Amino acid sequence: MDSKDESSIYLPELSSVLDPSACGTISESIDSSSLVSVRNDPVTHPLKVYLRVRPFSKTELASNESQDCVTTESSEVVSLQAPRDSSAMKNCERGIGQSVHKFTFSRIFGPDTSQAEFFKGTMKDLVDSFVTGQNGLVFTYGVTNAGKTFTIQGTPKDGGILPRSLDVIFSYVRGRQYPKMNLKPYLGNDVMKLDPTQVKQEEAMKMLLLSSLKEDGMKTSLSSSNLKQSVPTEVPSDLGNACSHLYQFSTWVSFFEIYNEYVYDLLDQFPSSKNQKRPALKICDDQSGTSYVKDLKWFNITSTEEACKILQAGNKNRSLASTRMNQQSSRSHSIFTVRLIKLSSGDDPNVLGMSEISLCDLAGSERCNKTQTVGDRLKEAGNINNSLLILGKCIAALKQSQNPKKANYVPFRESKLTRLFQPFFCGKGKACMIVNINQCASTYDETLHVMKFSAVAKQVVQTIQPKSFEFMNSRLVGKDGKVITDIDANVSIEDLLSEDEDEEMDISILSPEDLLRKIEELKEKLLAERQSKLVIELQIRKEMGEAMYQQMVDLEESYGKRFEDLKESYEEQLENRLDMYKKAIKNHAYRQALEELEDNYVPLEEFQTEQEKVEERDNRIQELEIALGQKRYSDGDETSQDPNAMPQVLDAFMKRCQEKDKIISNLKGQVEEIKDEAALNTARLNEEIKALKQHLKIKEQEVKGLQNLAERAIQLEASVAELQGELDESRKLVSSVDVCEPKPKKGLFSNLRSMTGTPKKNSKSTEKPEATGTSRKRPLLSRV
Repeated sequence: MDSKDESSIYLPELSSVLDPSACGTISESIDSSSLVSVRNDPVTHPLKVYLRVRPFSKTELASNESQDCVTTESSEVVSLQAPRDSSAMKNCERGIGQSVHKFTFSRIFGPDTSQAEFFKGTMKDLVDSFVTGQNGLVFTYGVTNAGKTFTIQGTPKDGGILPRSLDVIFSYVRGRQYPKMNLKPYLGNDVMKLDPTQVKQEEAMKMLLLSSLKEDGMKTSLSSSNLKQSVPTEVPSDLGNACSHLYQFSTWVSFFEIYNEYVYDLLDQFPSSKNQKRPALKICDDQSGTSYVKDLKWFNITSTEEACKILQAGNKNRSLASTRMNQQSSRSHSIFTVRLIKLSSGDDPNVLGMSEISLCDLAGSERCNKTQTVGDRLKEAGNINNSLLILGKCIAALKQSQNPKKANYVPFRESKLTRLFQPFFCGKGKACMIVNINQCASTYDETLHVMKFSAVAKQVVQTIQPKSFEFMNSRLVGKDGKVITDIDANVSIEDLLSEDEDEEMDISILSPEDLLRKIEELKEKLLAERQSKLVIELQIRKEMGEAMYQQMVDLEESYGKRFEDLKESYEEQLENRLDMYKKAIKNHAYRQALEELEDNYVPLEEFQTEQEKVEERDNRIQELEIALGQKRYSDGDETSQDPNAMPQVLDAFMKRCQEKDKIISNLKGQVEEIKDEAALNTARLNEEIKALKQHLKIKEQEVKGLQNLAERAIQLEASVAELQGELDESRKLVSSVDVCEPKPKKGLFSNLRSMTGTPKKNSKSTEKPEATGTSRKRPLLSRV
């Protein structure tokens, strides 16, 4: 696999298998002497859903778990009766829901059903379809401790559906097994041819895997010897022993698990150290859209015993844990896949086809409060329930998608499990669902949920596309019986296999007149073909022009709406900002005034009271002077006789007057300071108003930019009008073109013209104006 020279890959024509129309065409090319009849019509049938009821254990009977919760009324109908302590009964007593539920299945298997009876009633038809070329999927669903793993694998003495299916497969291919190991499954549906070195590597890996069981001293739990008397080994009737000498088969198996939404190969070597993590694998899609696990190991097997050993080796690496409901609870979804490669006879055979069957043991759905899961177990339970929830969503979406009026998206890619199930649900194989339940009263609510889910799955209708080995022929035969080896990528298979109107003939036996007549007929056909192609081209050009015009109109409308919205939004923002700035200035001025008044400002009332006091004092002084003068001259006061008394009184009076003058001057100074601070505040307000004016200028420039955008929209409208005019002119030119004389073109038509001898004309003069017009308008469109 290191180089292309060392290995080669067979790529079967899977597109013909998956496409019903292509299948029908290829099937017509198969020789009528084929021993097997091929059906090309898709098959539609409901999804097969089987129910298996697990019997009670001794511990469950002792703890009174048997309360007649599950009653089988017929082979297809079962009824559930809610016990007293269940949530369903409590809801029923509140008037929510009901206590009795009935469900219908494809078939119901009671507690007394044996493994052989269950296999024959469920898997026999699916395995027969697998060996004849049809893909298949079987998955079990149910709560924890419902018997899913027992149904799939069984016990050493009584095997489940997996070992019994393997025994039927090897009974069918017995005597026709391909002895070599050089053809191995690759990717989704391909087969790789290995070189001798790679074959030795495959043999060494197989021996190492089988020897690990011997080293561990483990005994194979399942063996074909335990199944010989219980498993039907008859060969399907449509491919009997009559054709055993024509084919040979190679069988390969793989085994992996999905744990915490990571894919792990169970057949890979398990890490010896606890600190070393297992390598997680990726899920990819091949060219046909089929999902597969990348780097998954496949092992070639030749018997049921080898397959059971490989299954046992994988079970060693499987993620198991102990919970309250199950001592060996599966904490992952495990998928065991078998691929059967059909080959032609001989030592160097051709690959005729490949089919695949997968048996999936889903982890049980559970409630954490009943299983008492914590830590890692709780995380595992969350991932398990999430993947099962997505599976339920996919099945519900498939049911809704069956109605064309209610087409619904199916979320296959939301989970690794559903992504791998997607090809089977989309018609690339048969799918089968096995529902496992127990009859315990303590798990009635979980069982009811499982039954409701299975009721939805029962209503899903599968449309299975035909697929058989005969559709996978490595050779494709045409009408003349020759093998078609080189196929043009532009030519379809239907065109190669369809009949022409005129049969081929040897032109060497025709006369010159017949040859000339034949040439004229070919010319007429060529002209008719050119006319039809020209009409198609004109229609395409017309549709493209109309689409482009409509696109321009839509662009104009969208730009106009966008311009109006931007204009309104900018105007609203400007108005809001102006209002905000005005309010901010007012609030700032008001706060500054309050601060200044509190610190320095003298109230006007106090100033007026001080002035009134000064006036009163002046008036009082005058009155005293008058009274003093009168008393001096009239009464002969001592002060009048003392010449030094009068100056003292005047000095005291003048001192008081000076003190009052100082008070008045101080008050005037305070008034001047208040005026200065008011002037400073006014200057600050002027500066802020200037800043606002500058901001308004910027916004005016933005408005001018919007106006420029409006002018640009008007220019675009003018350019649209010009383009419309040119489109009308081109339509006139096209209508005036003579249909009998189309434009010469390069390519196929020019080659046909050279064959018929028609001279080649120059078409540059007719196409140049249009090209010039297009190049003239392209810069305008690029700016848009």
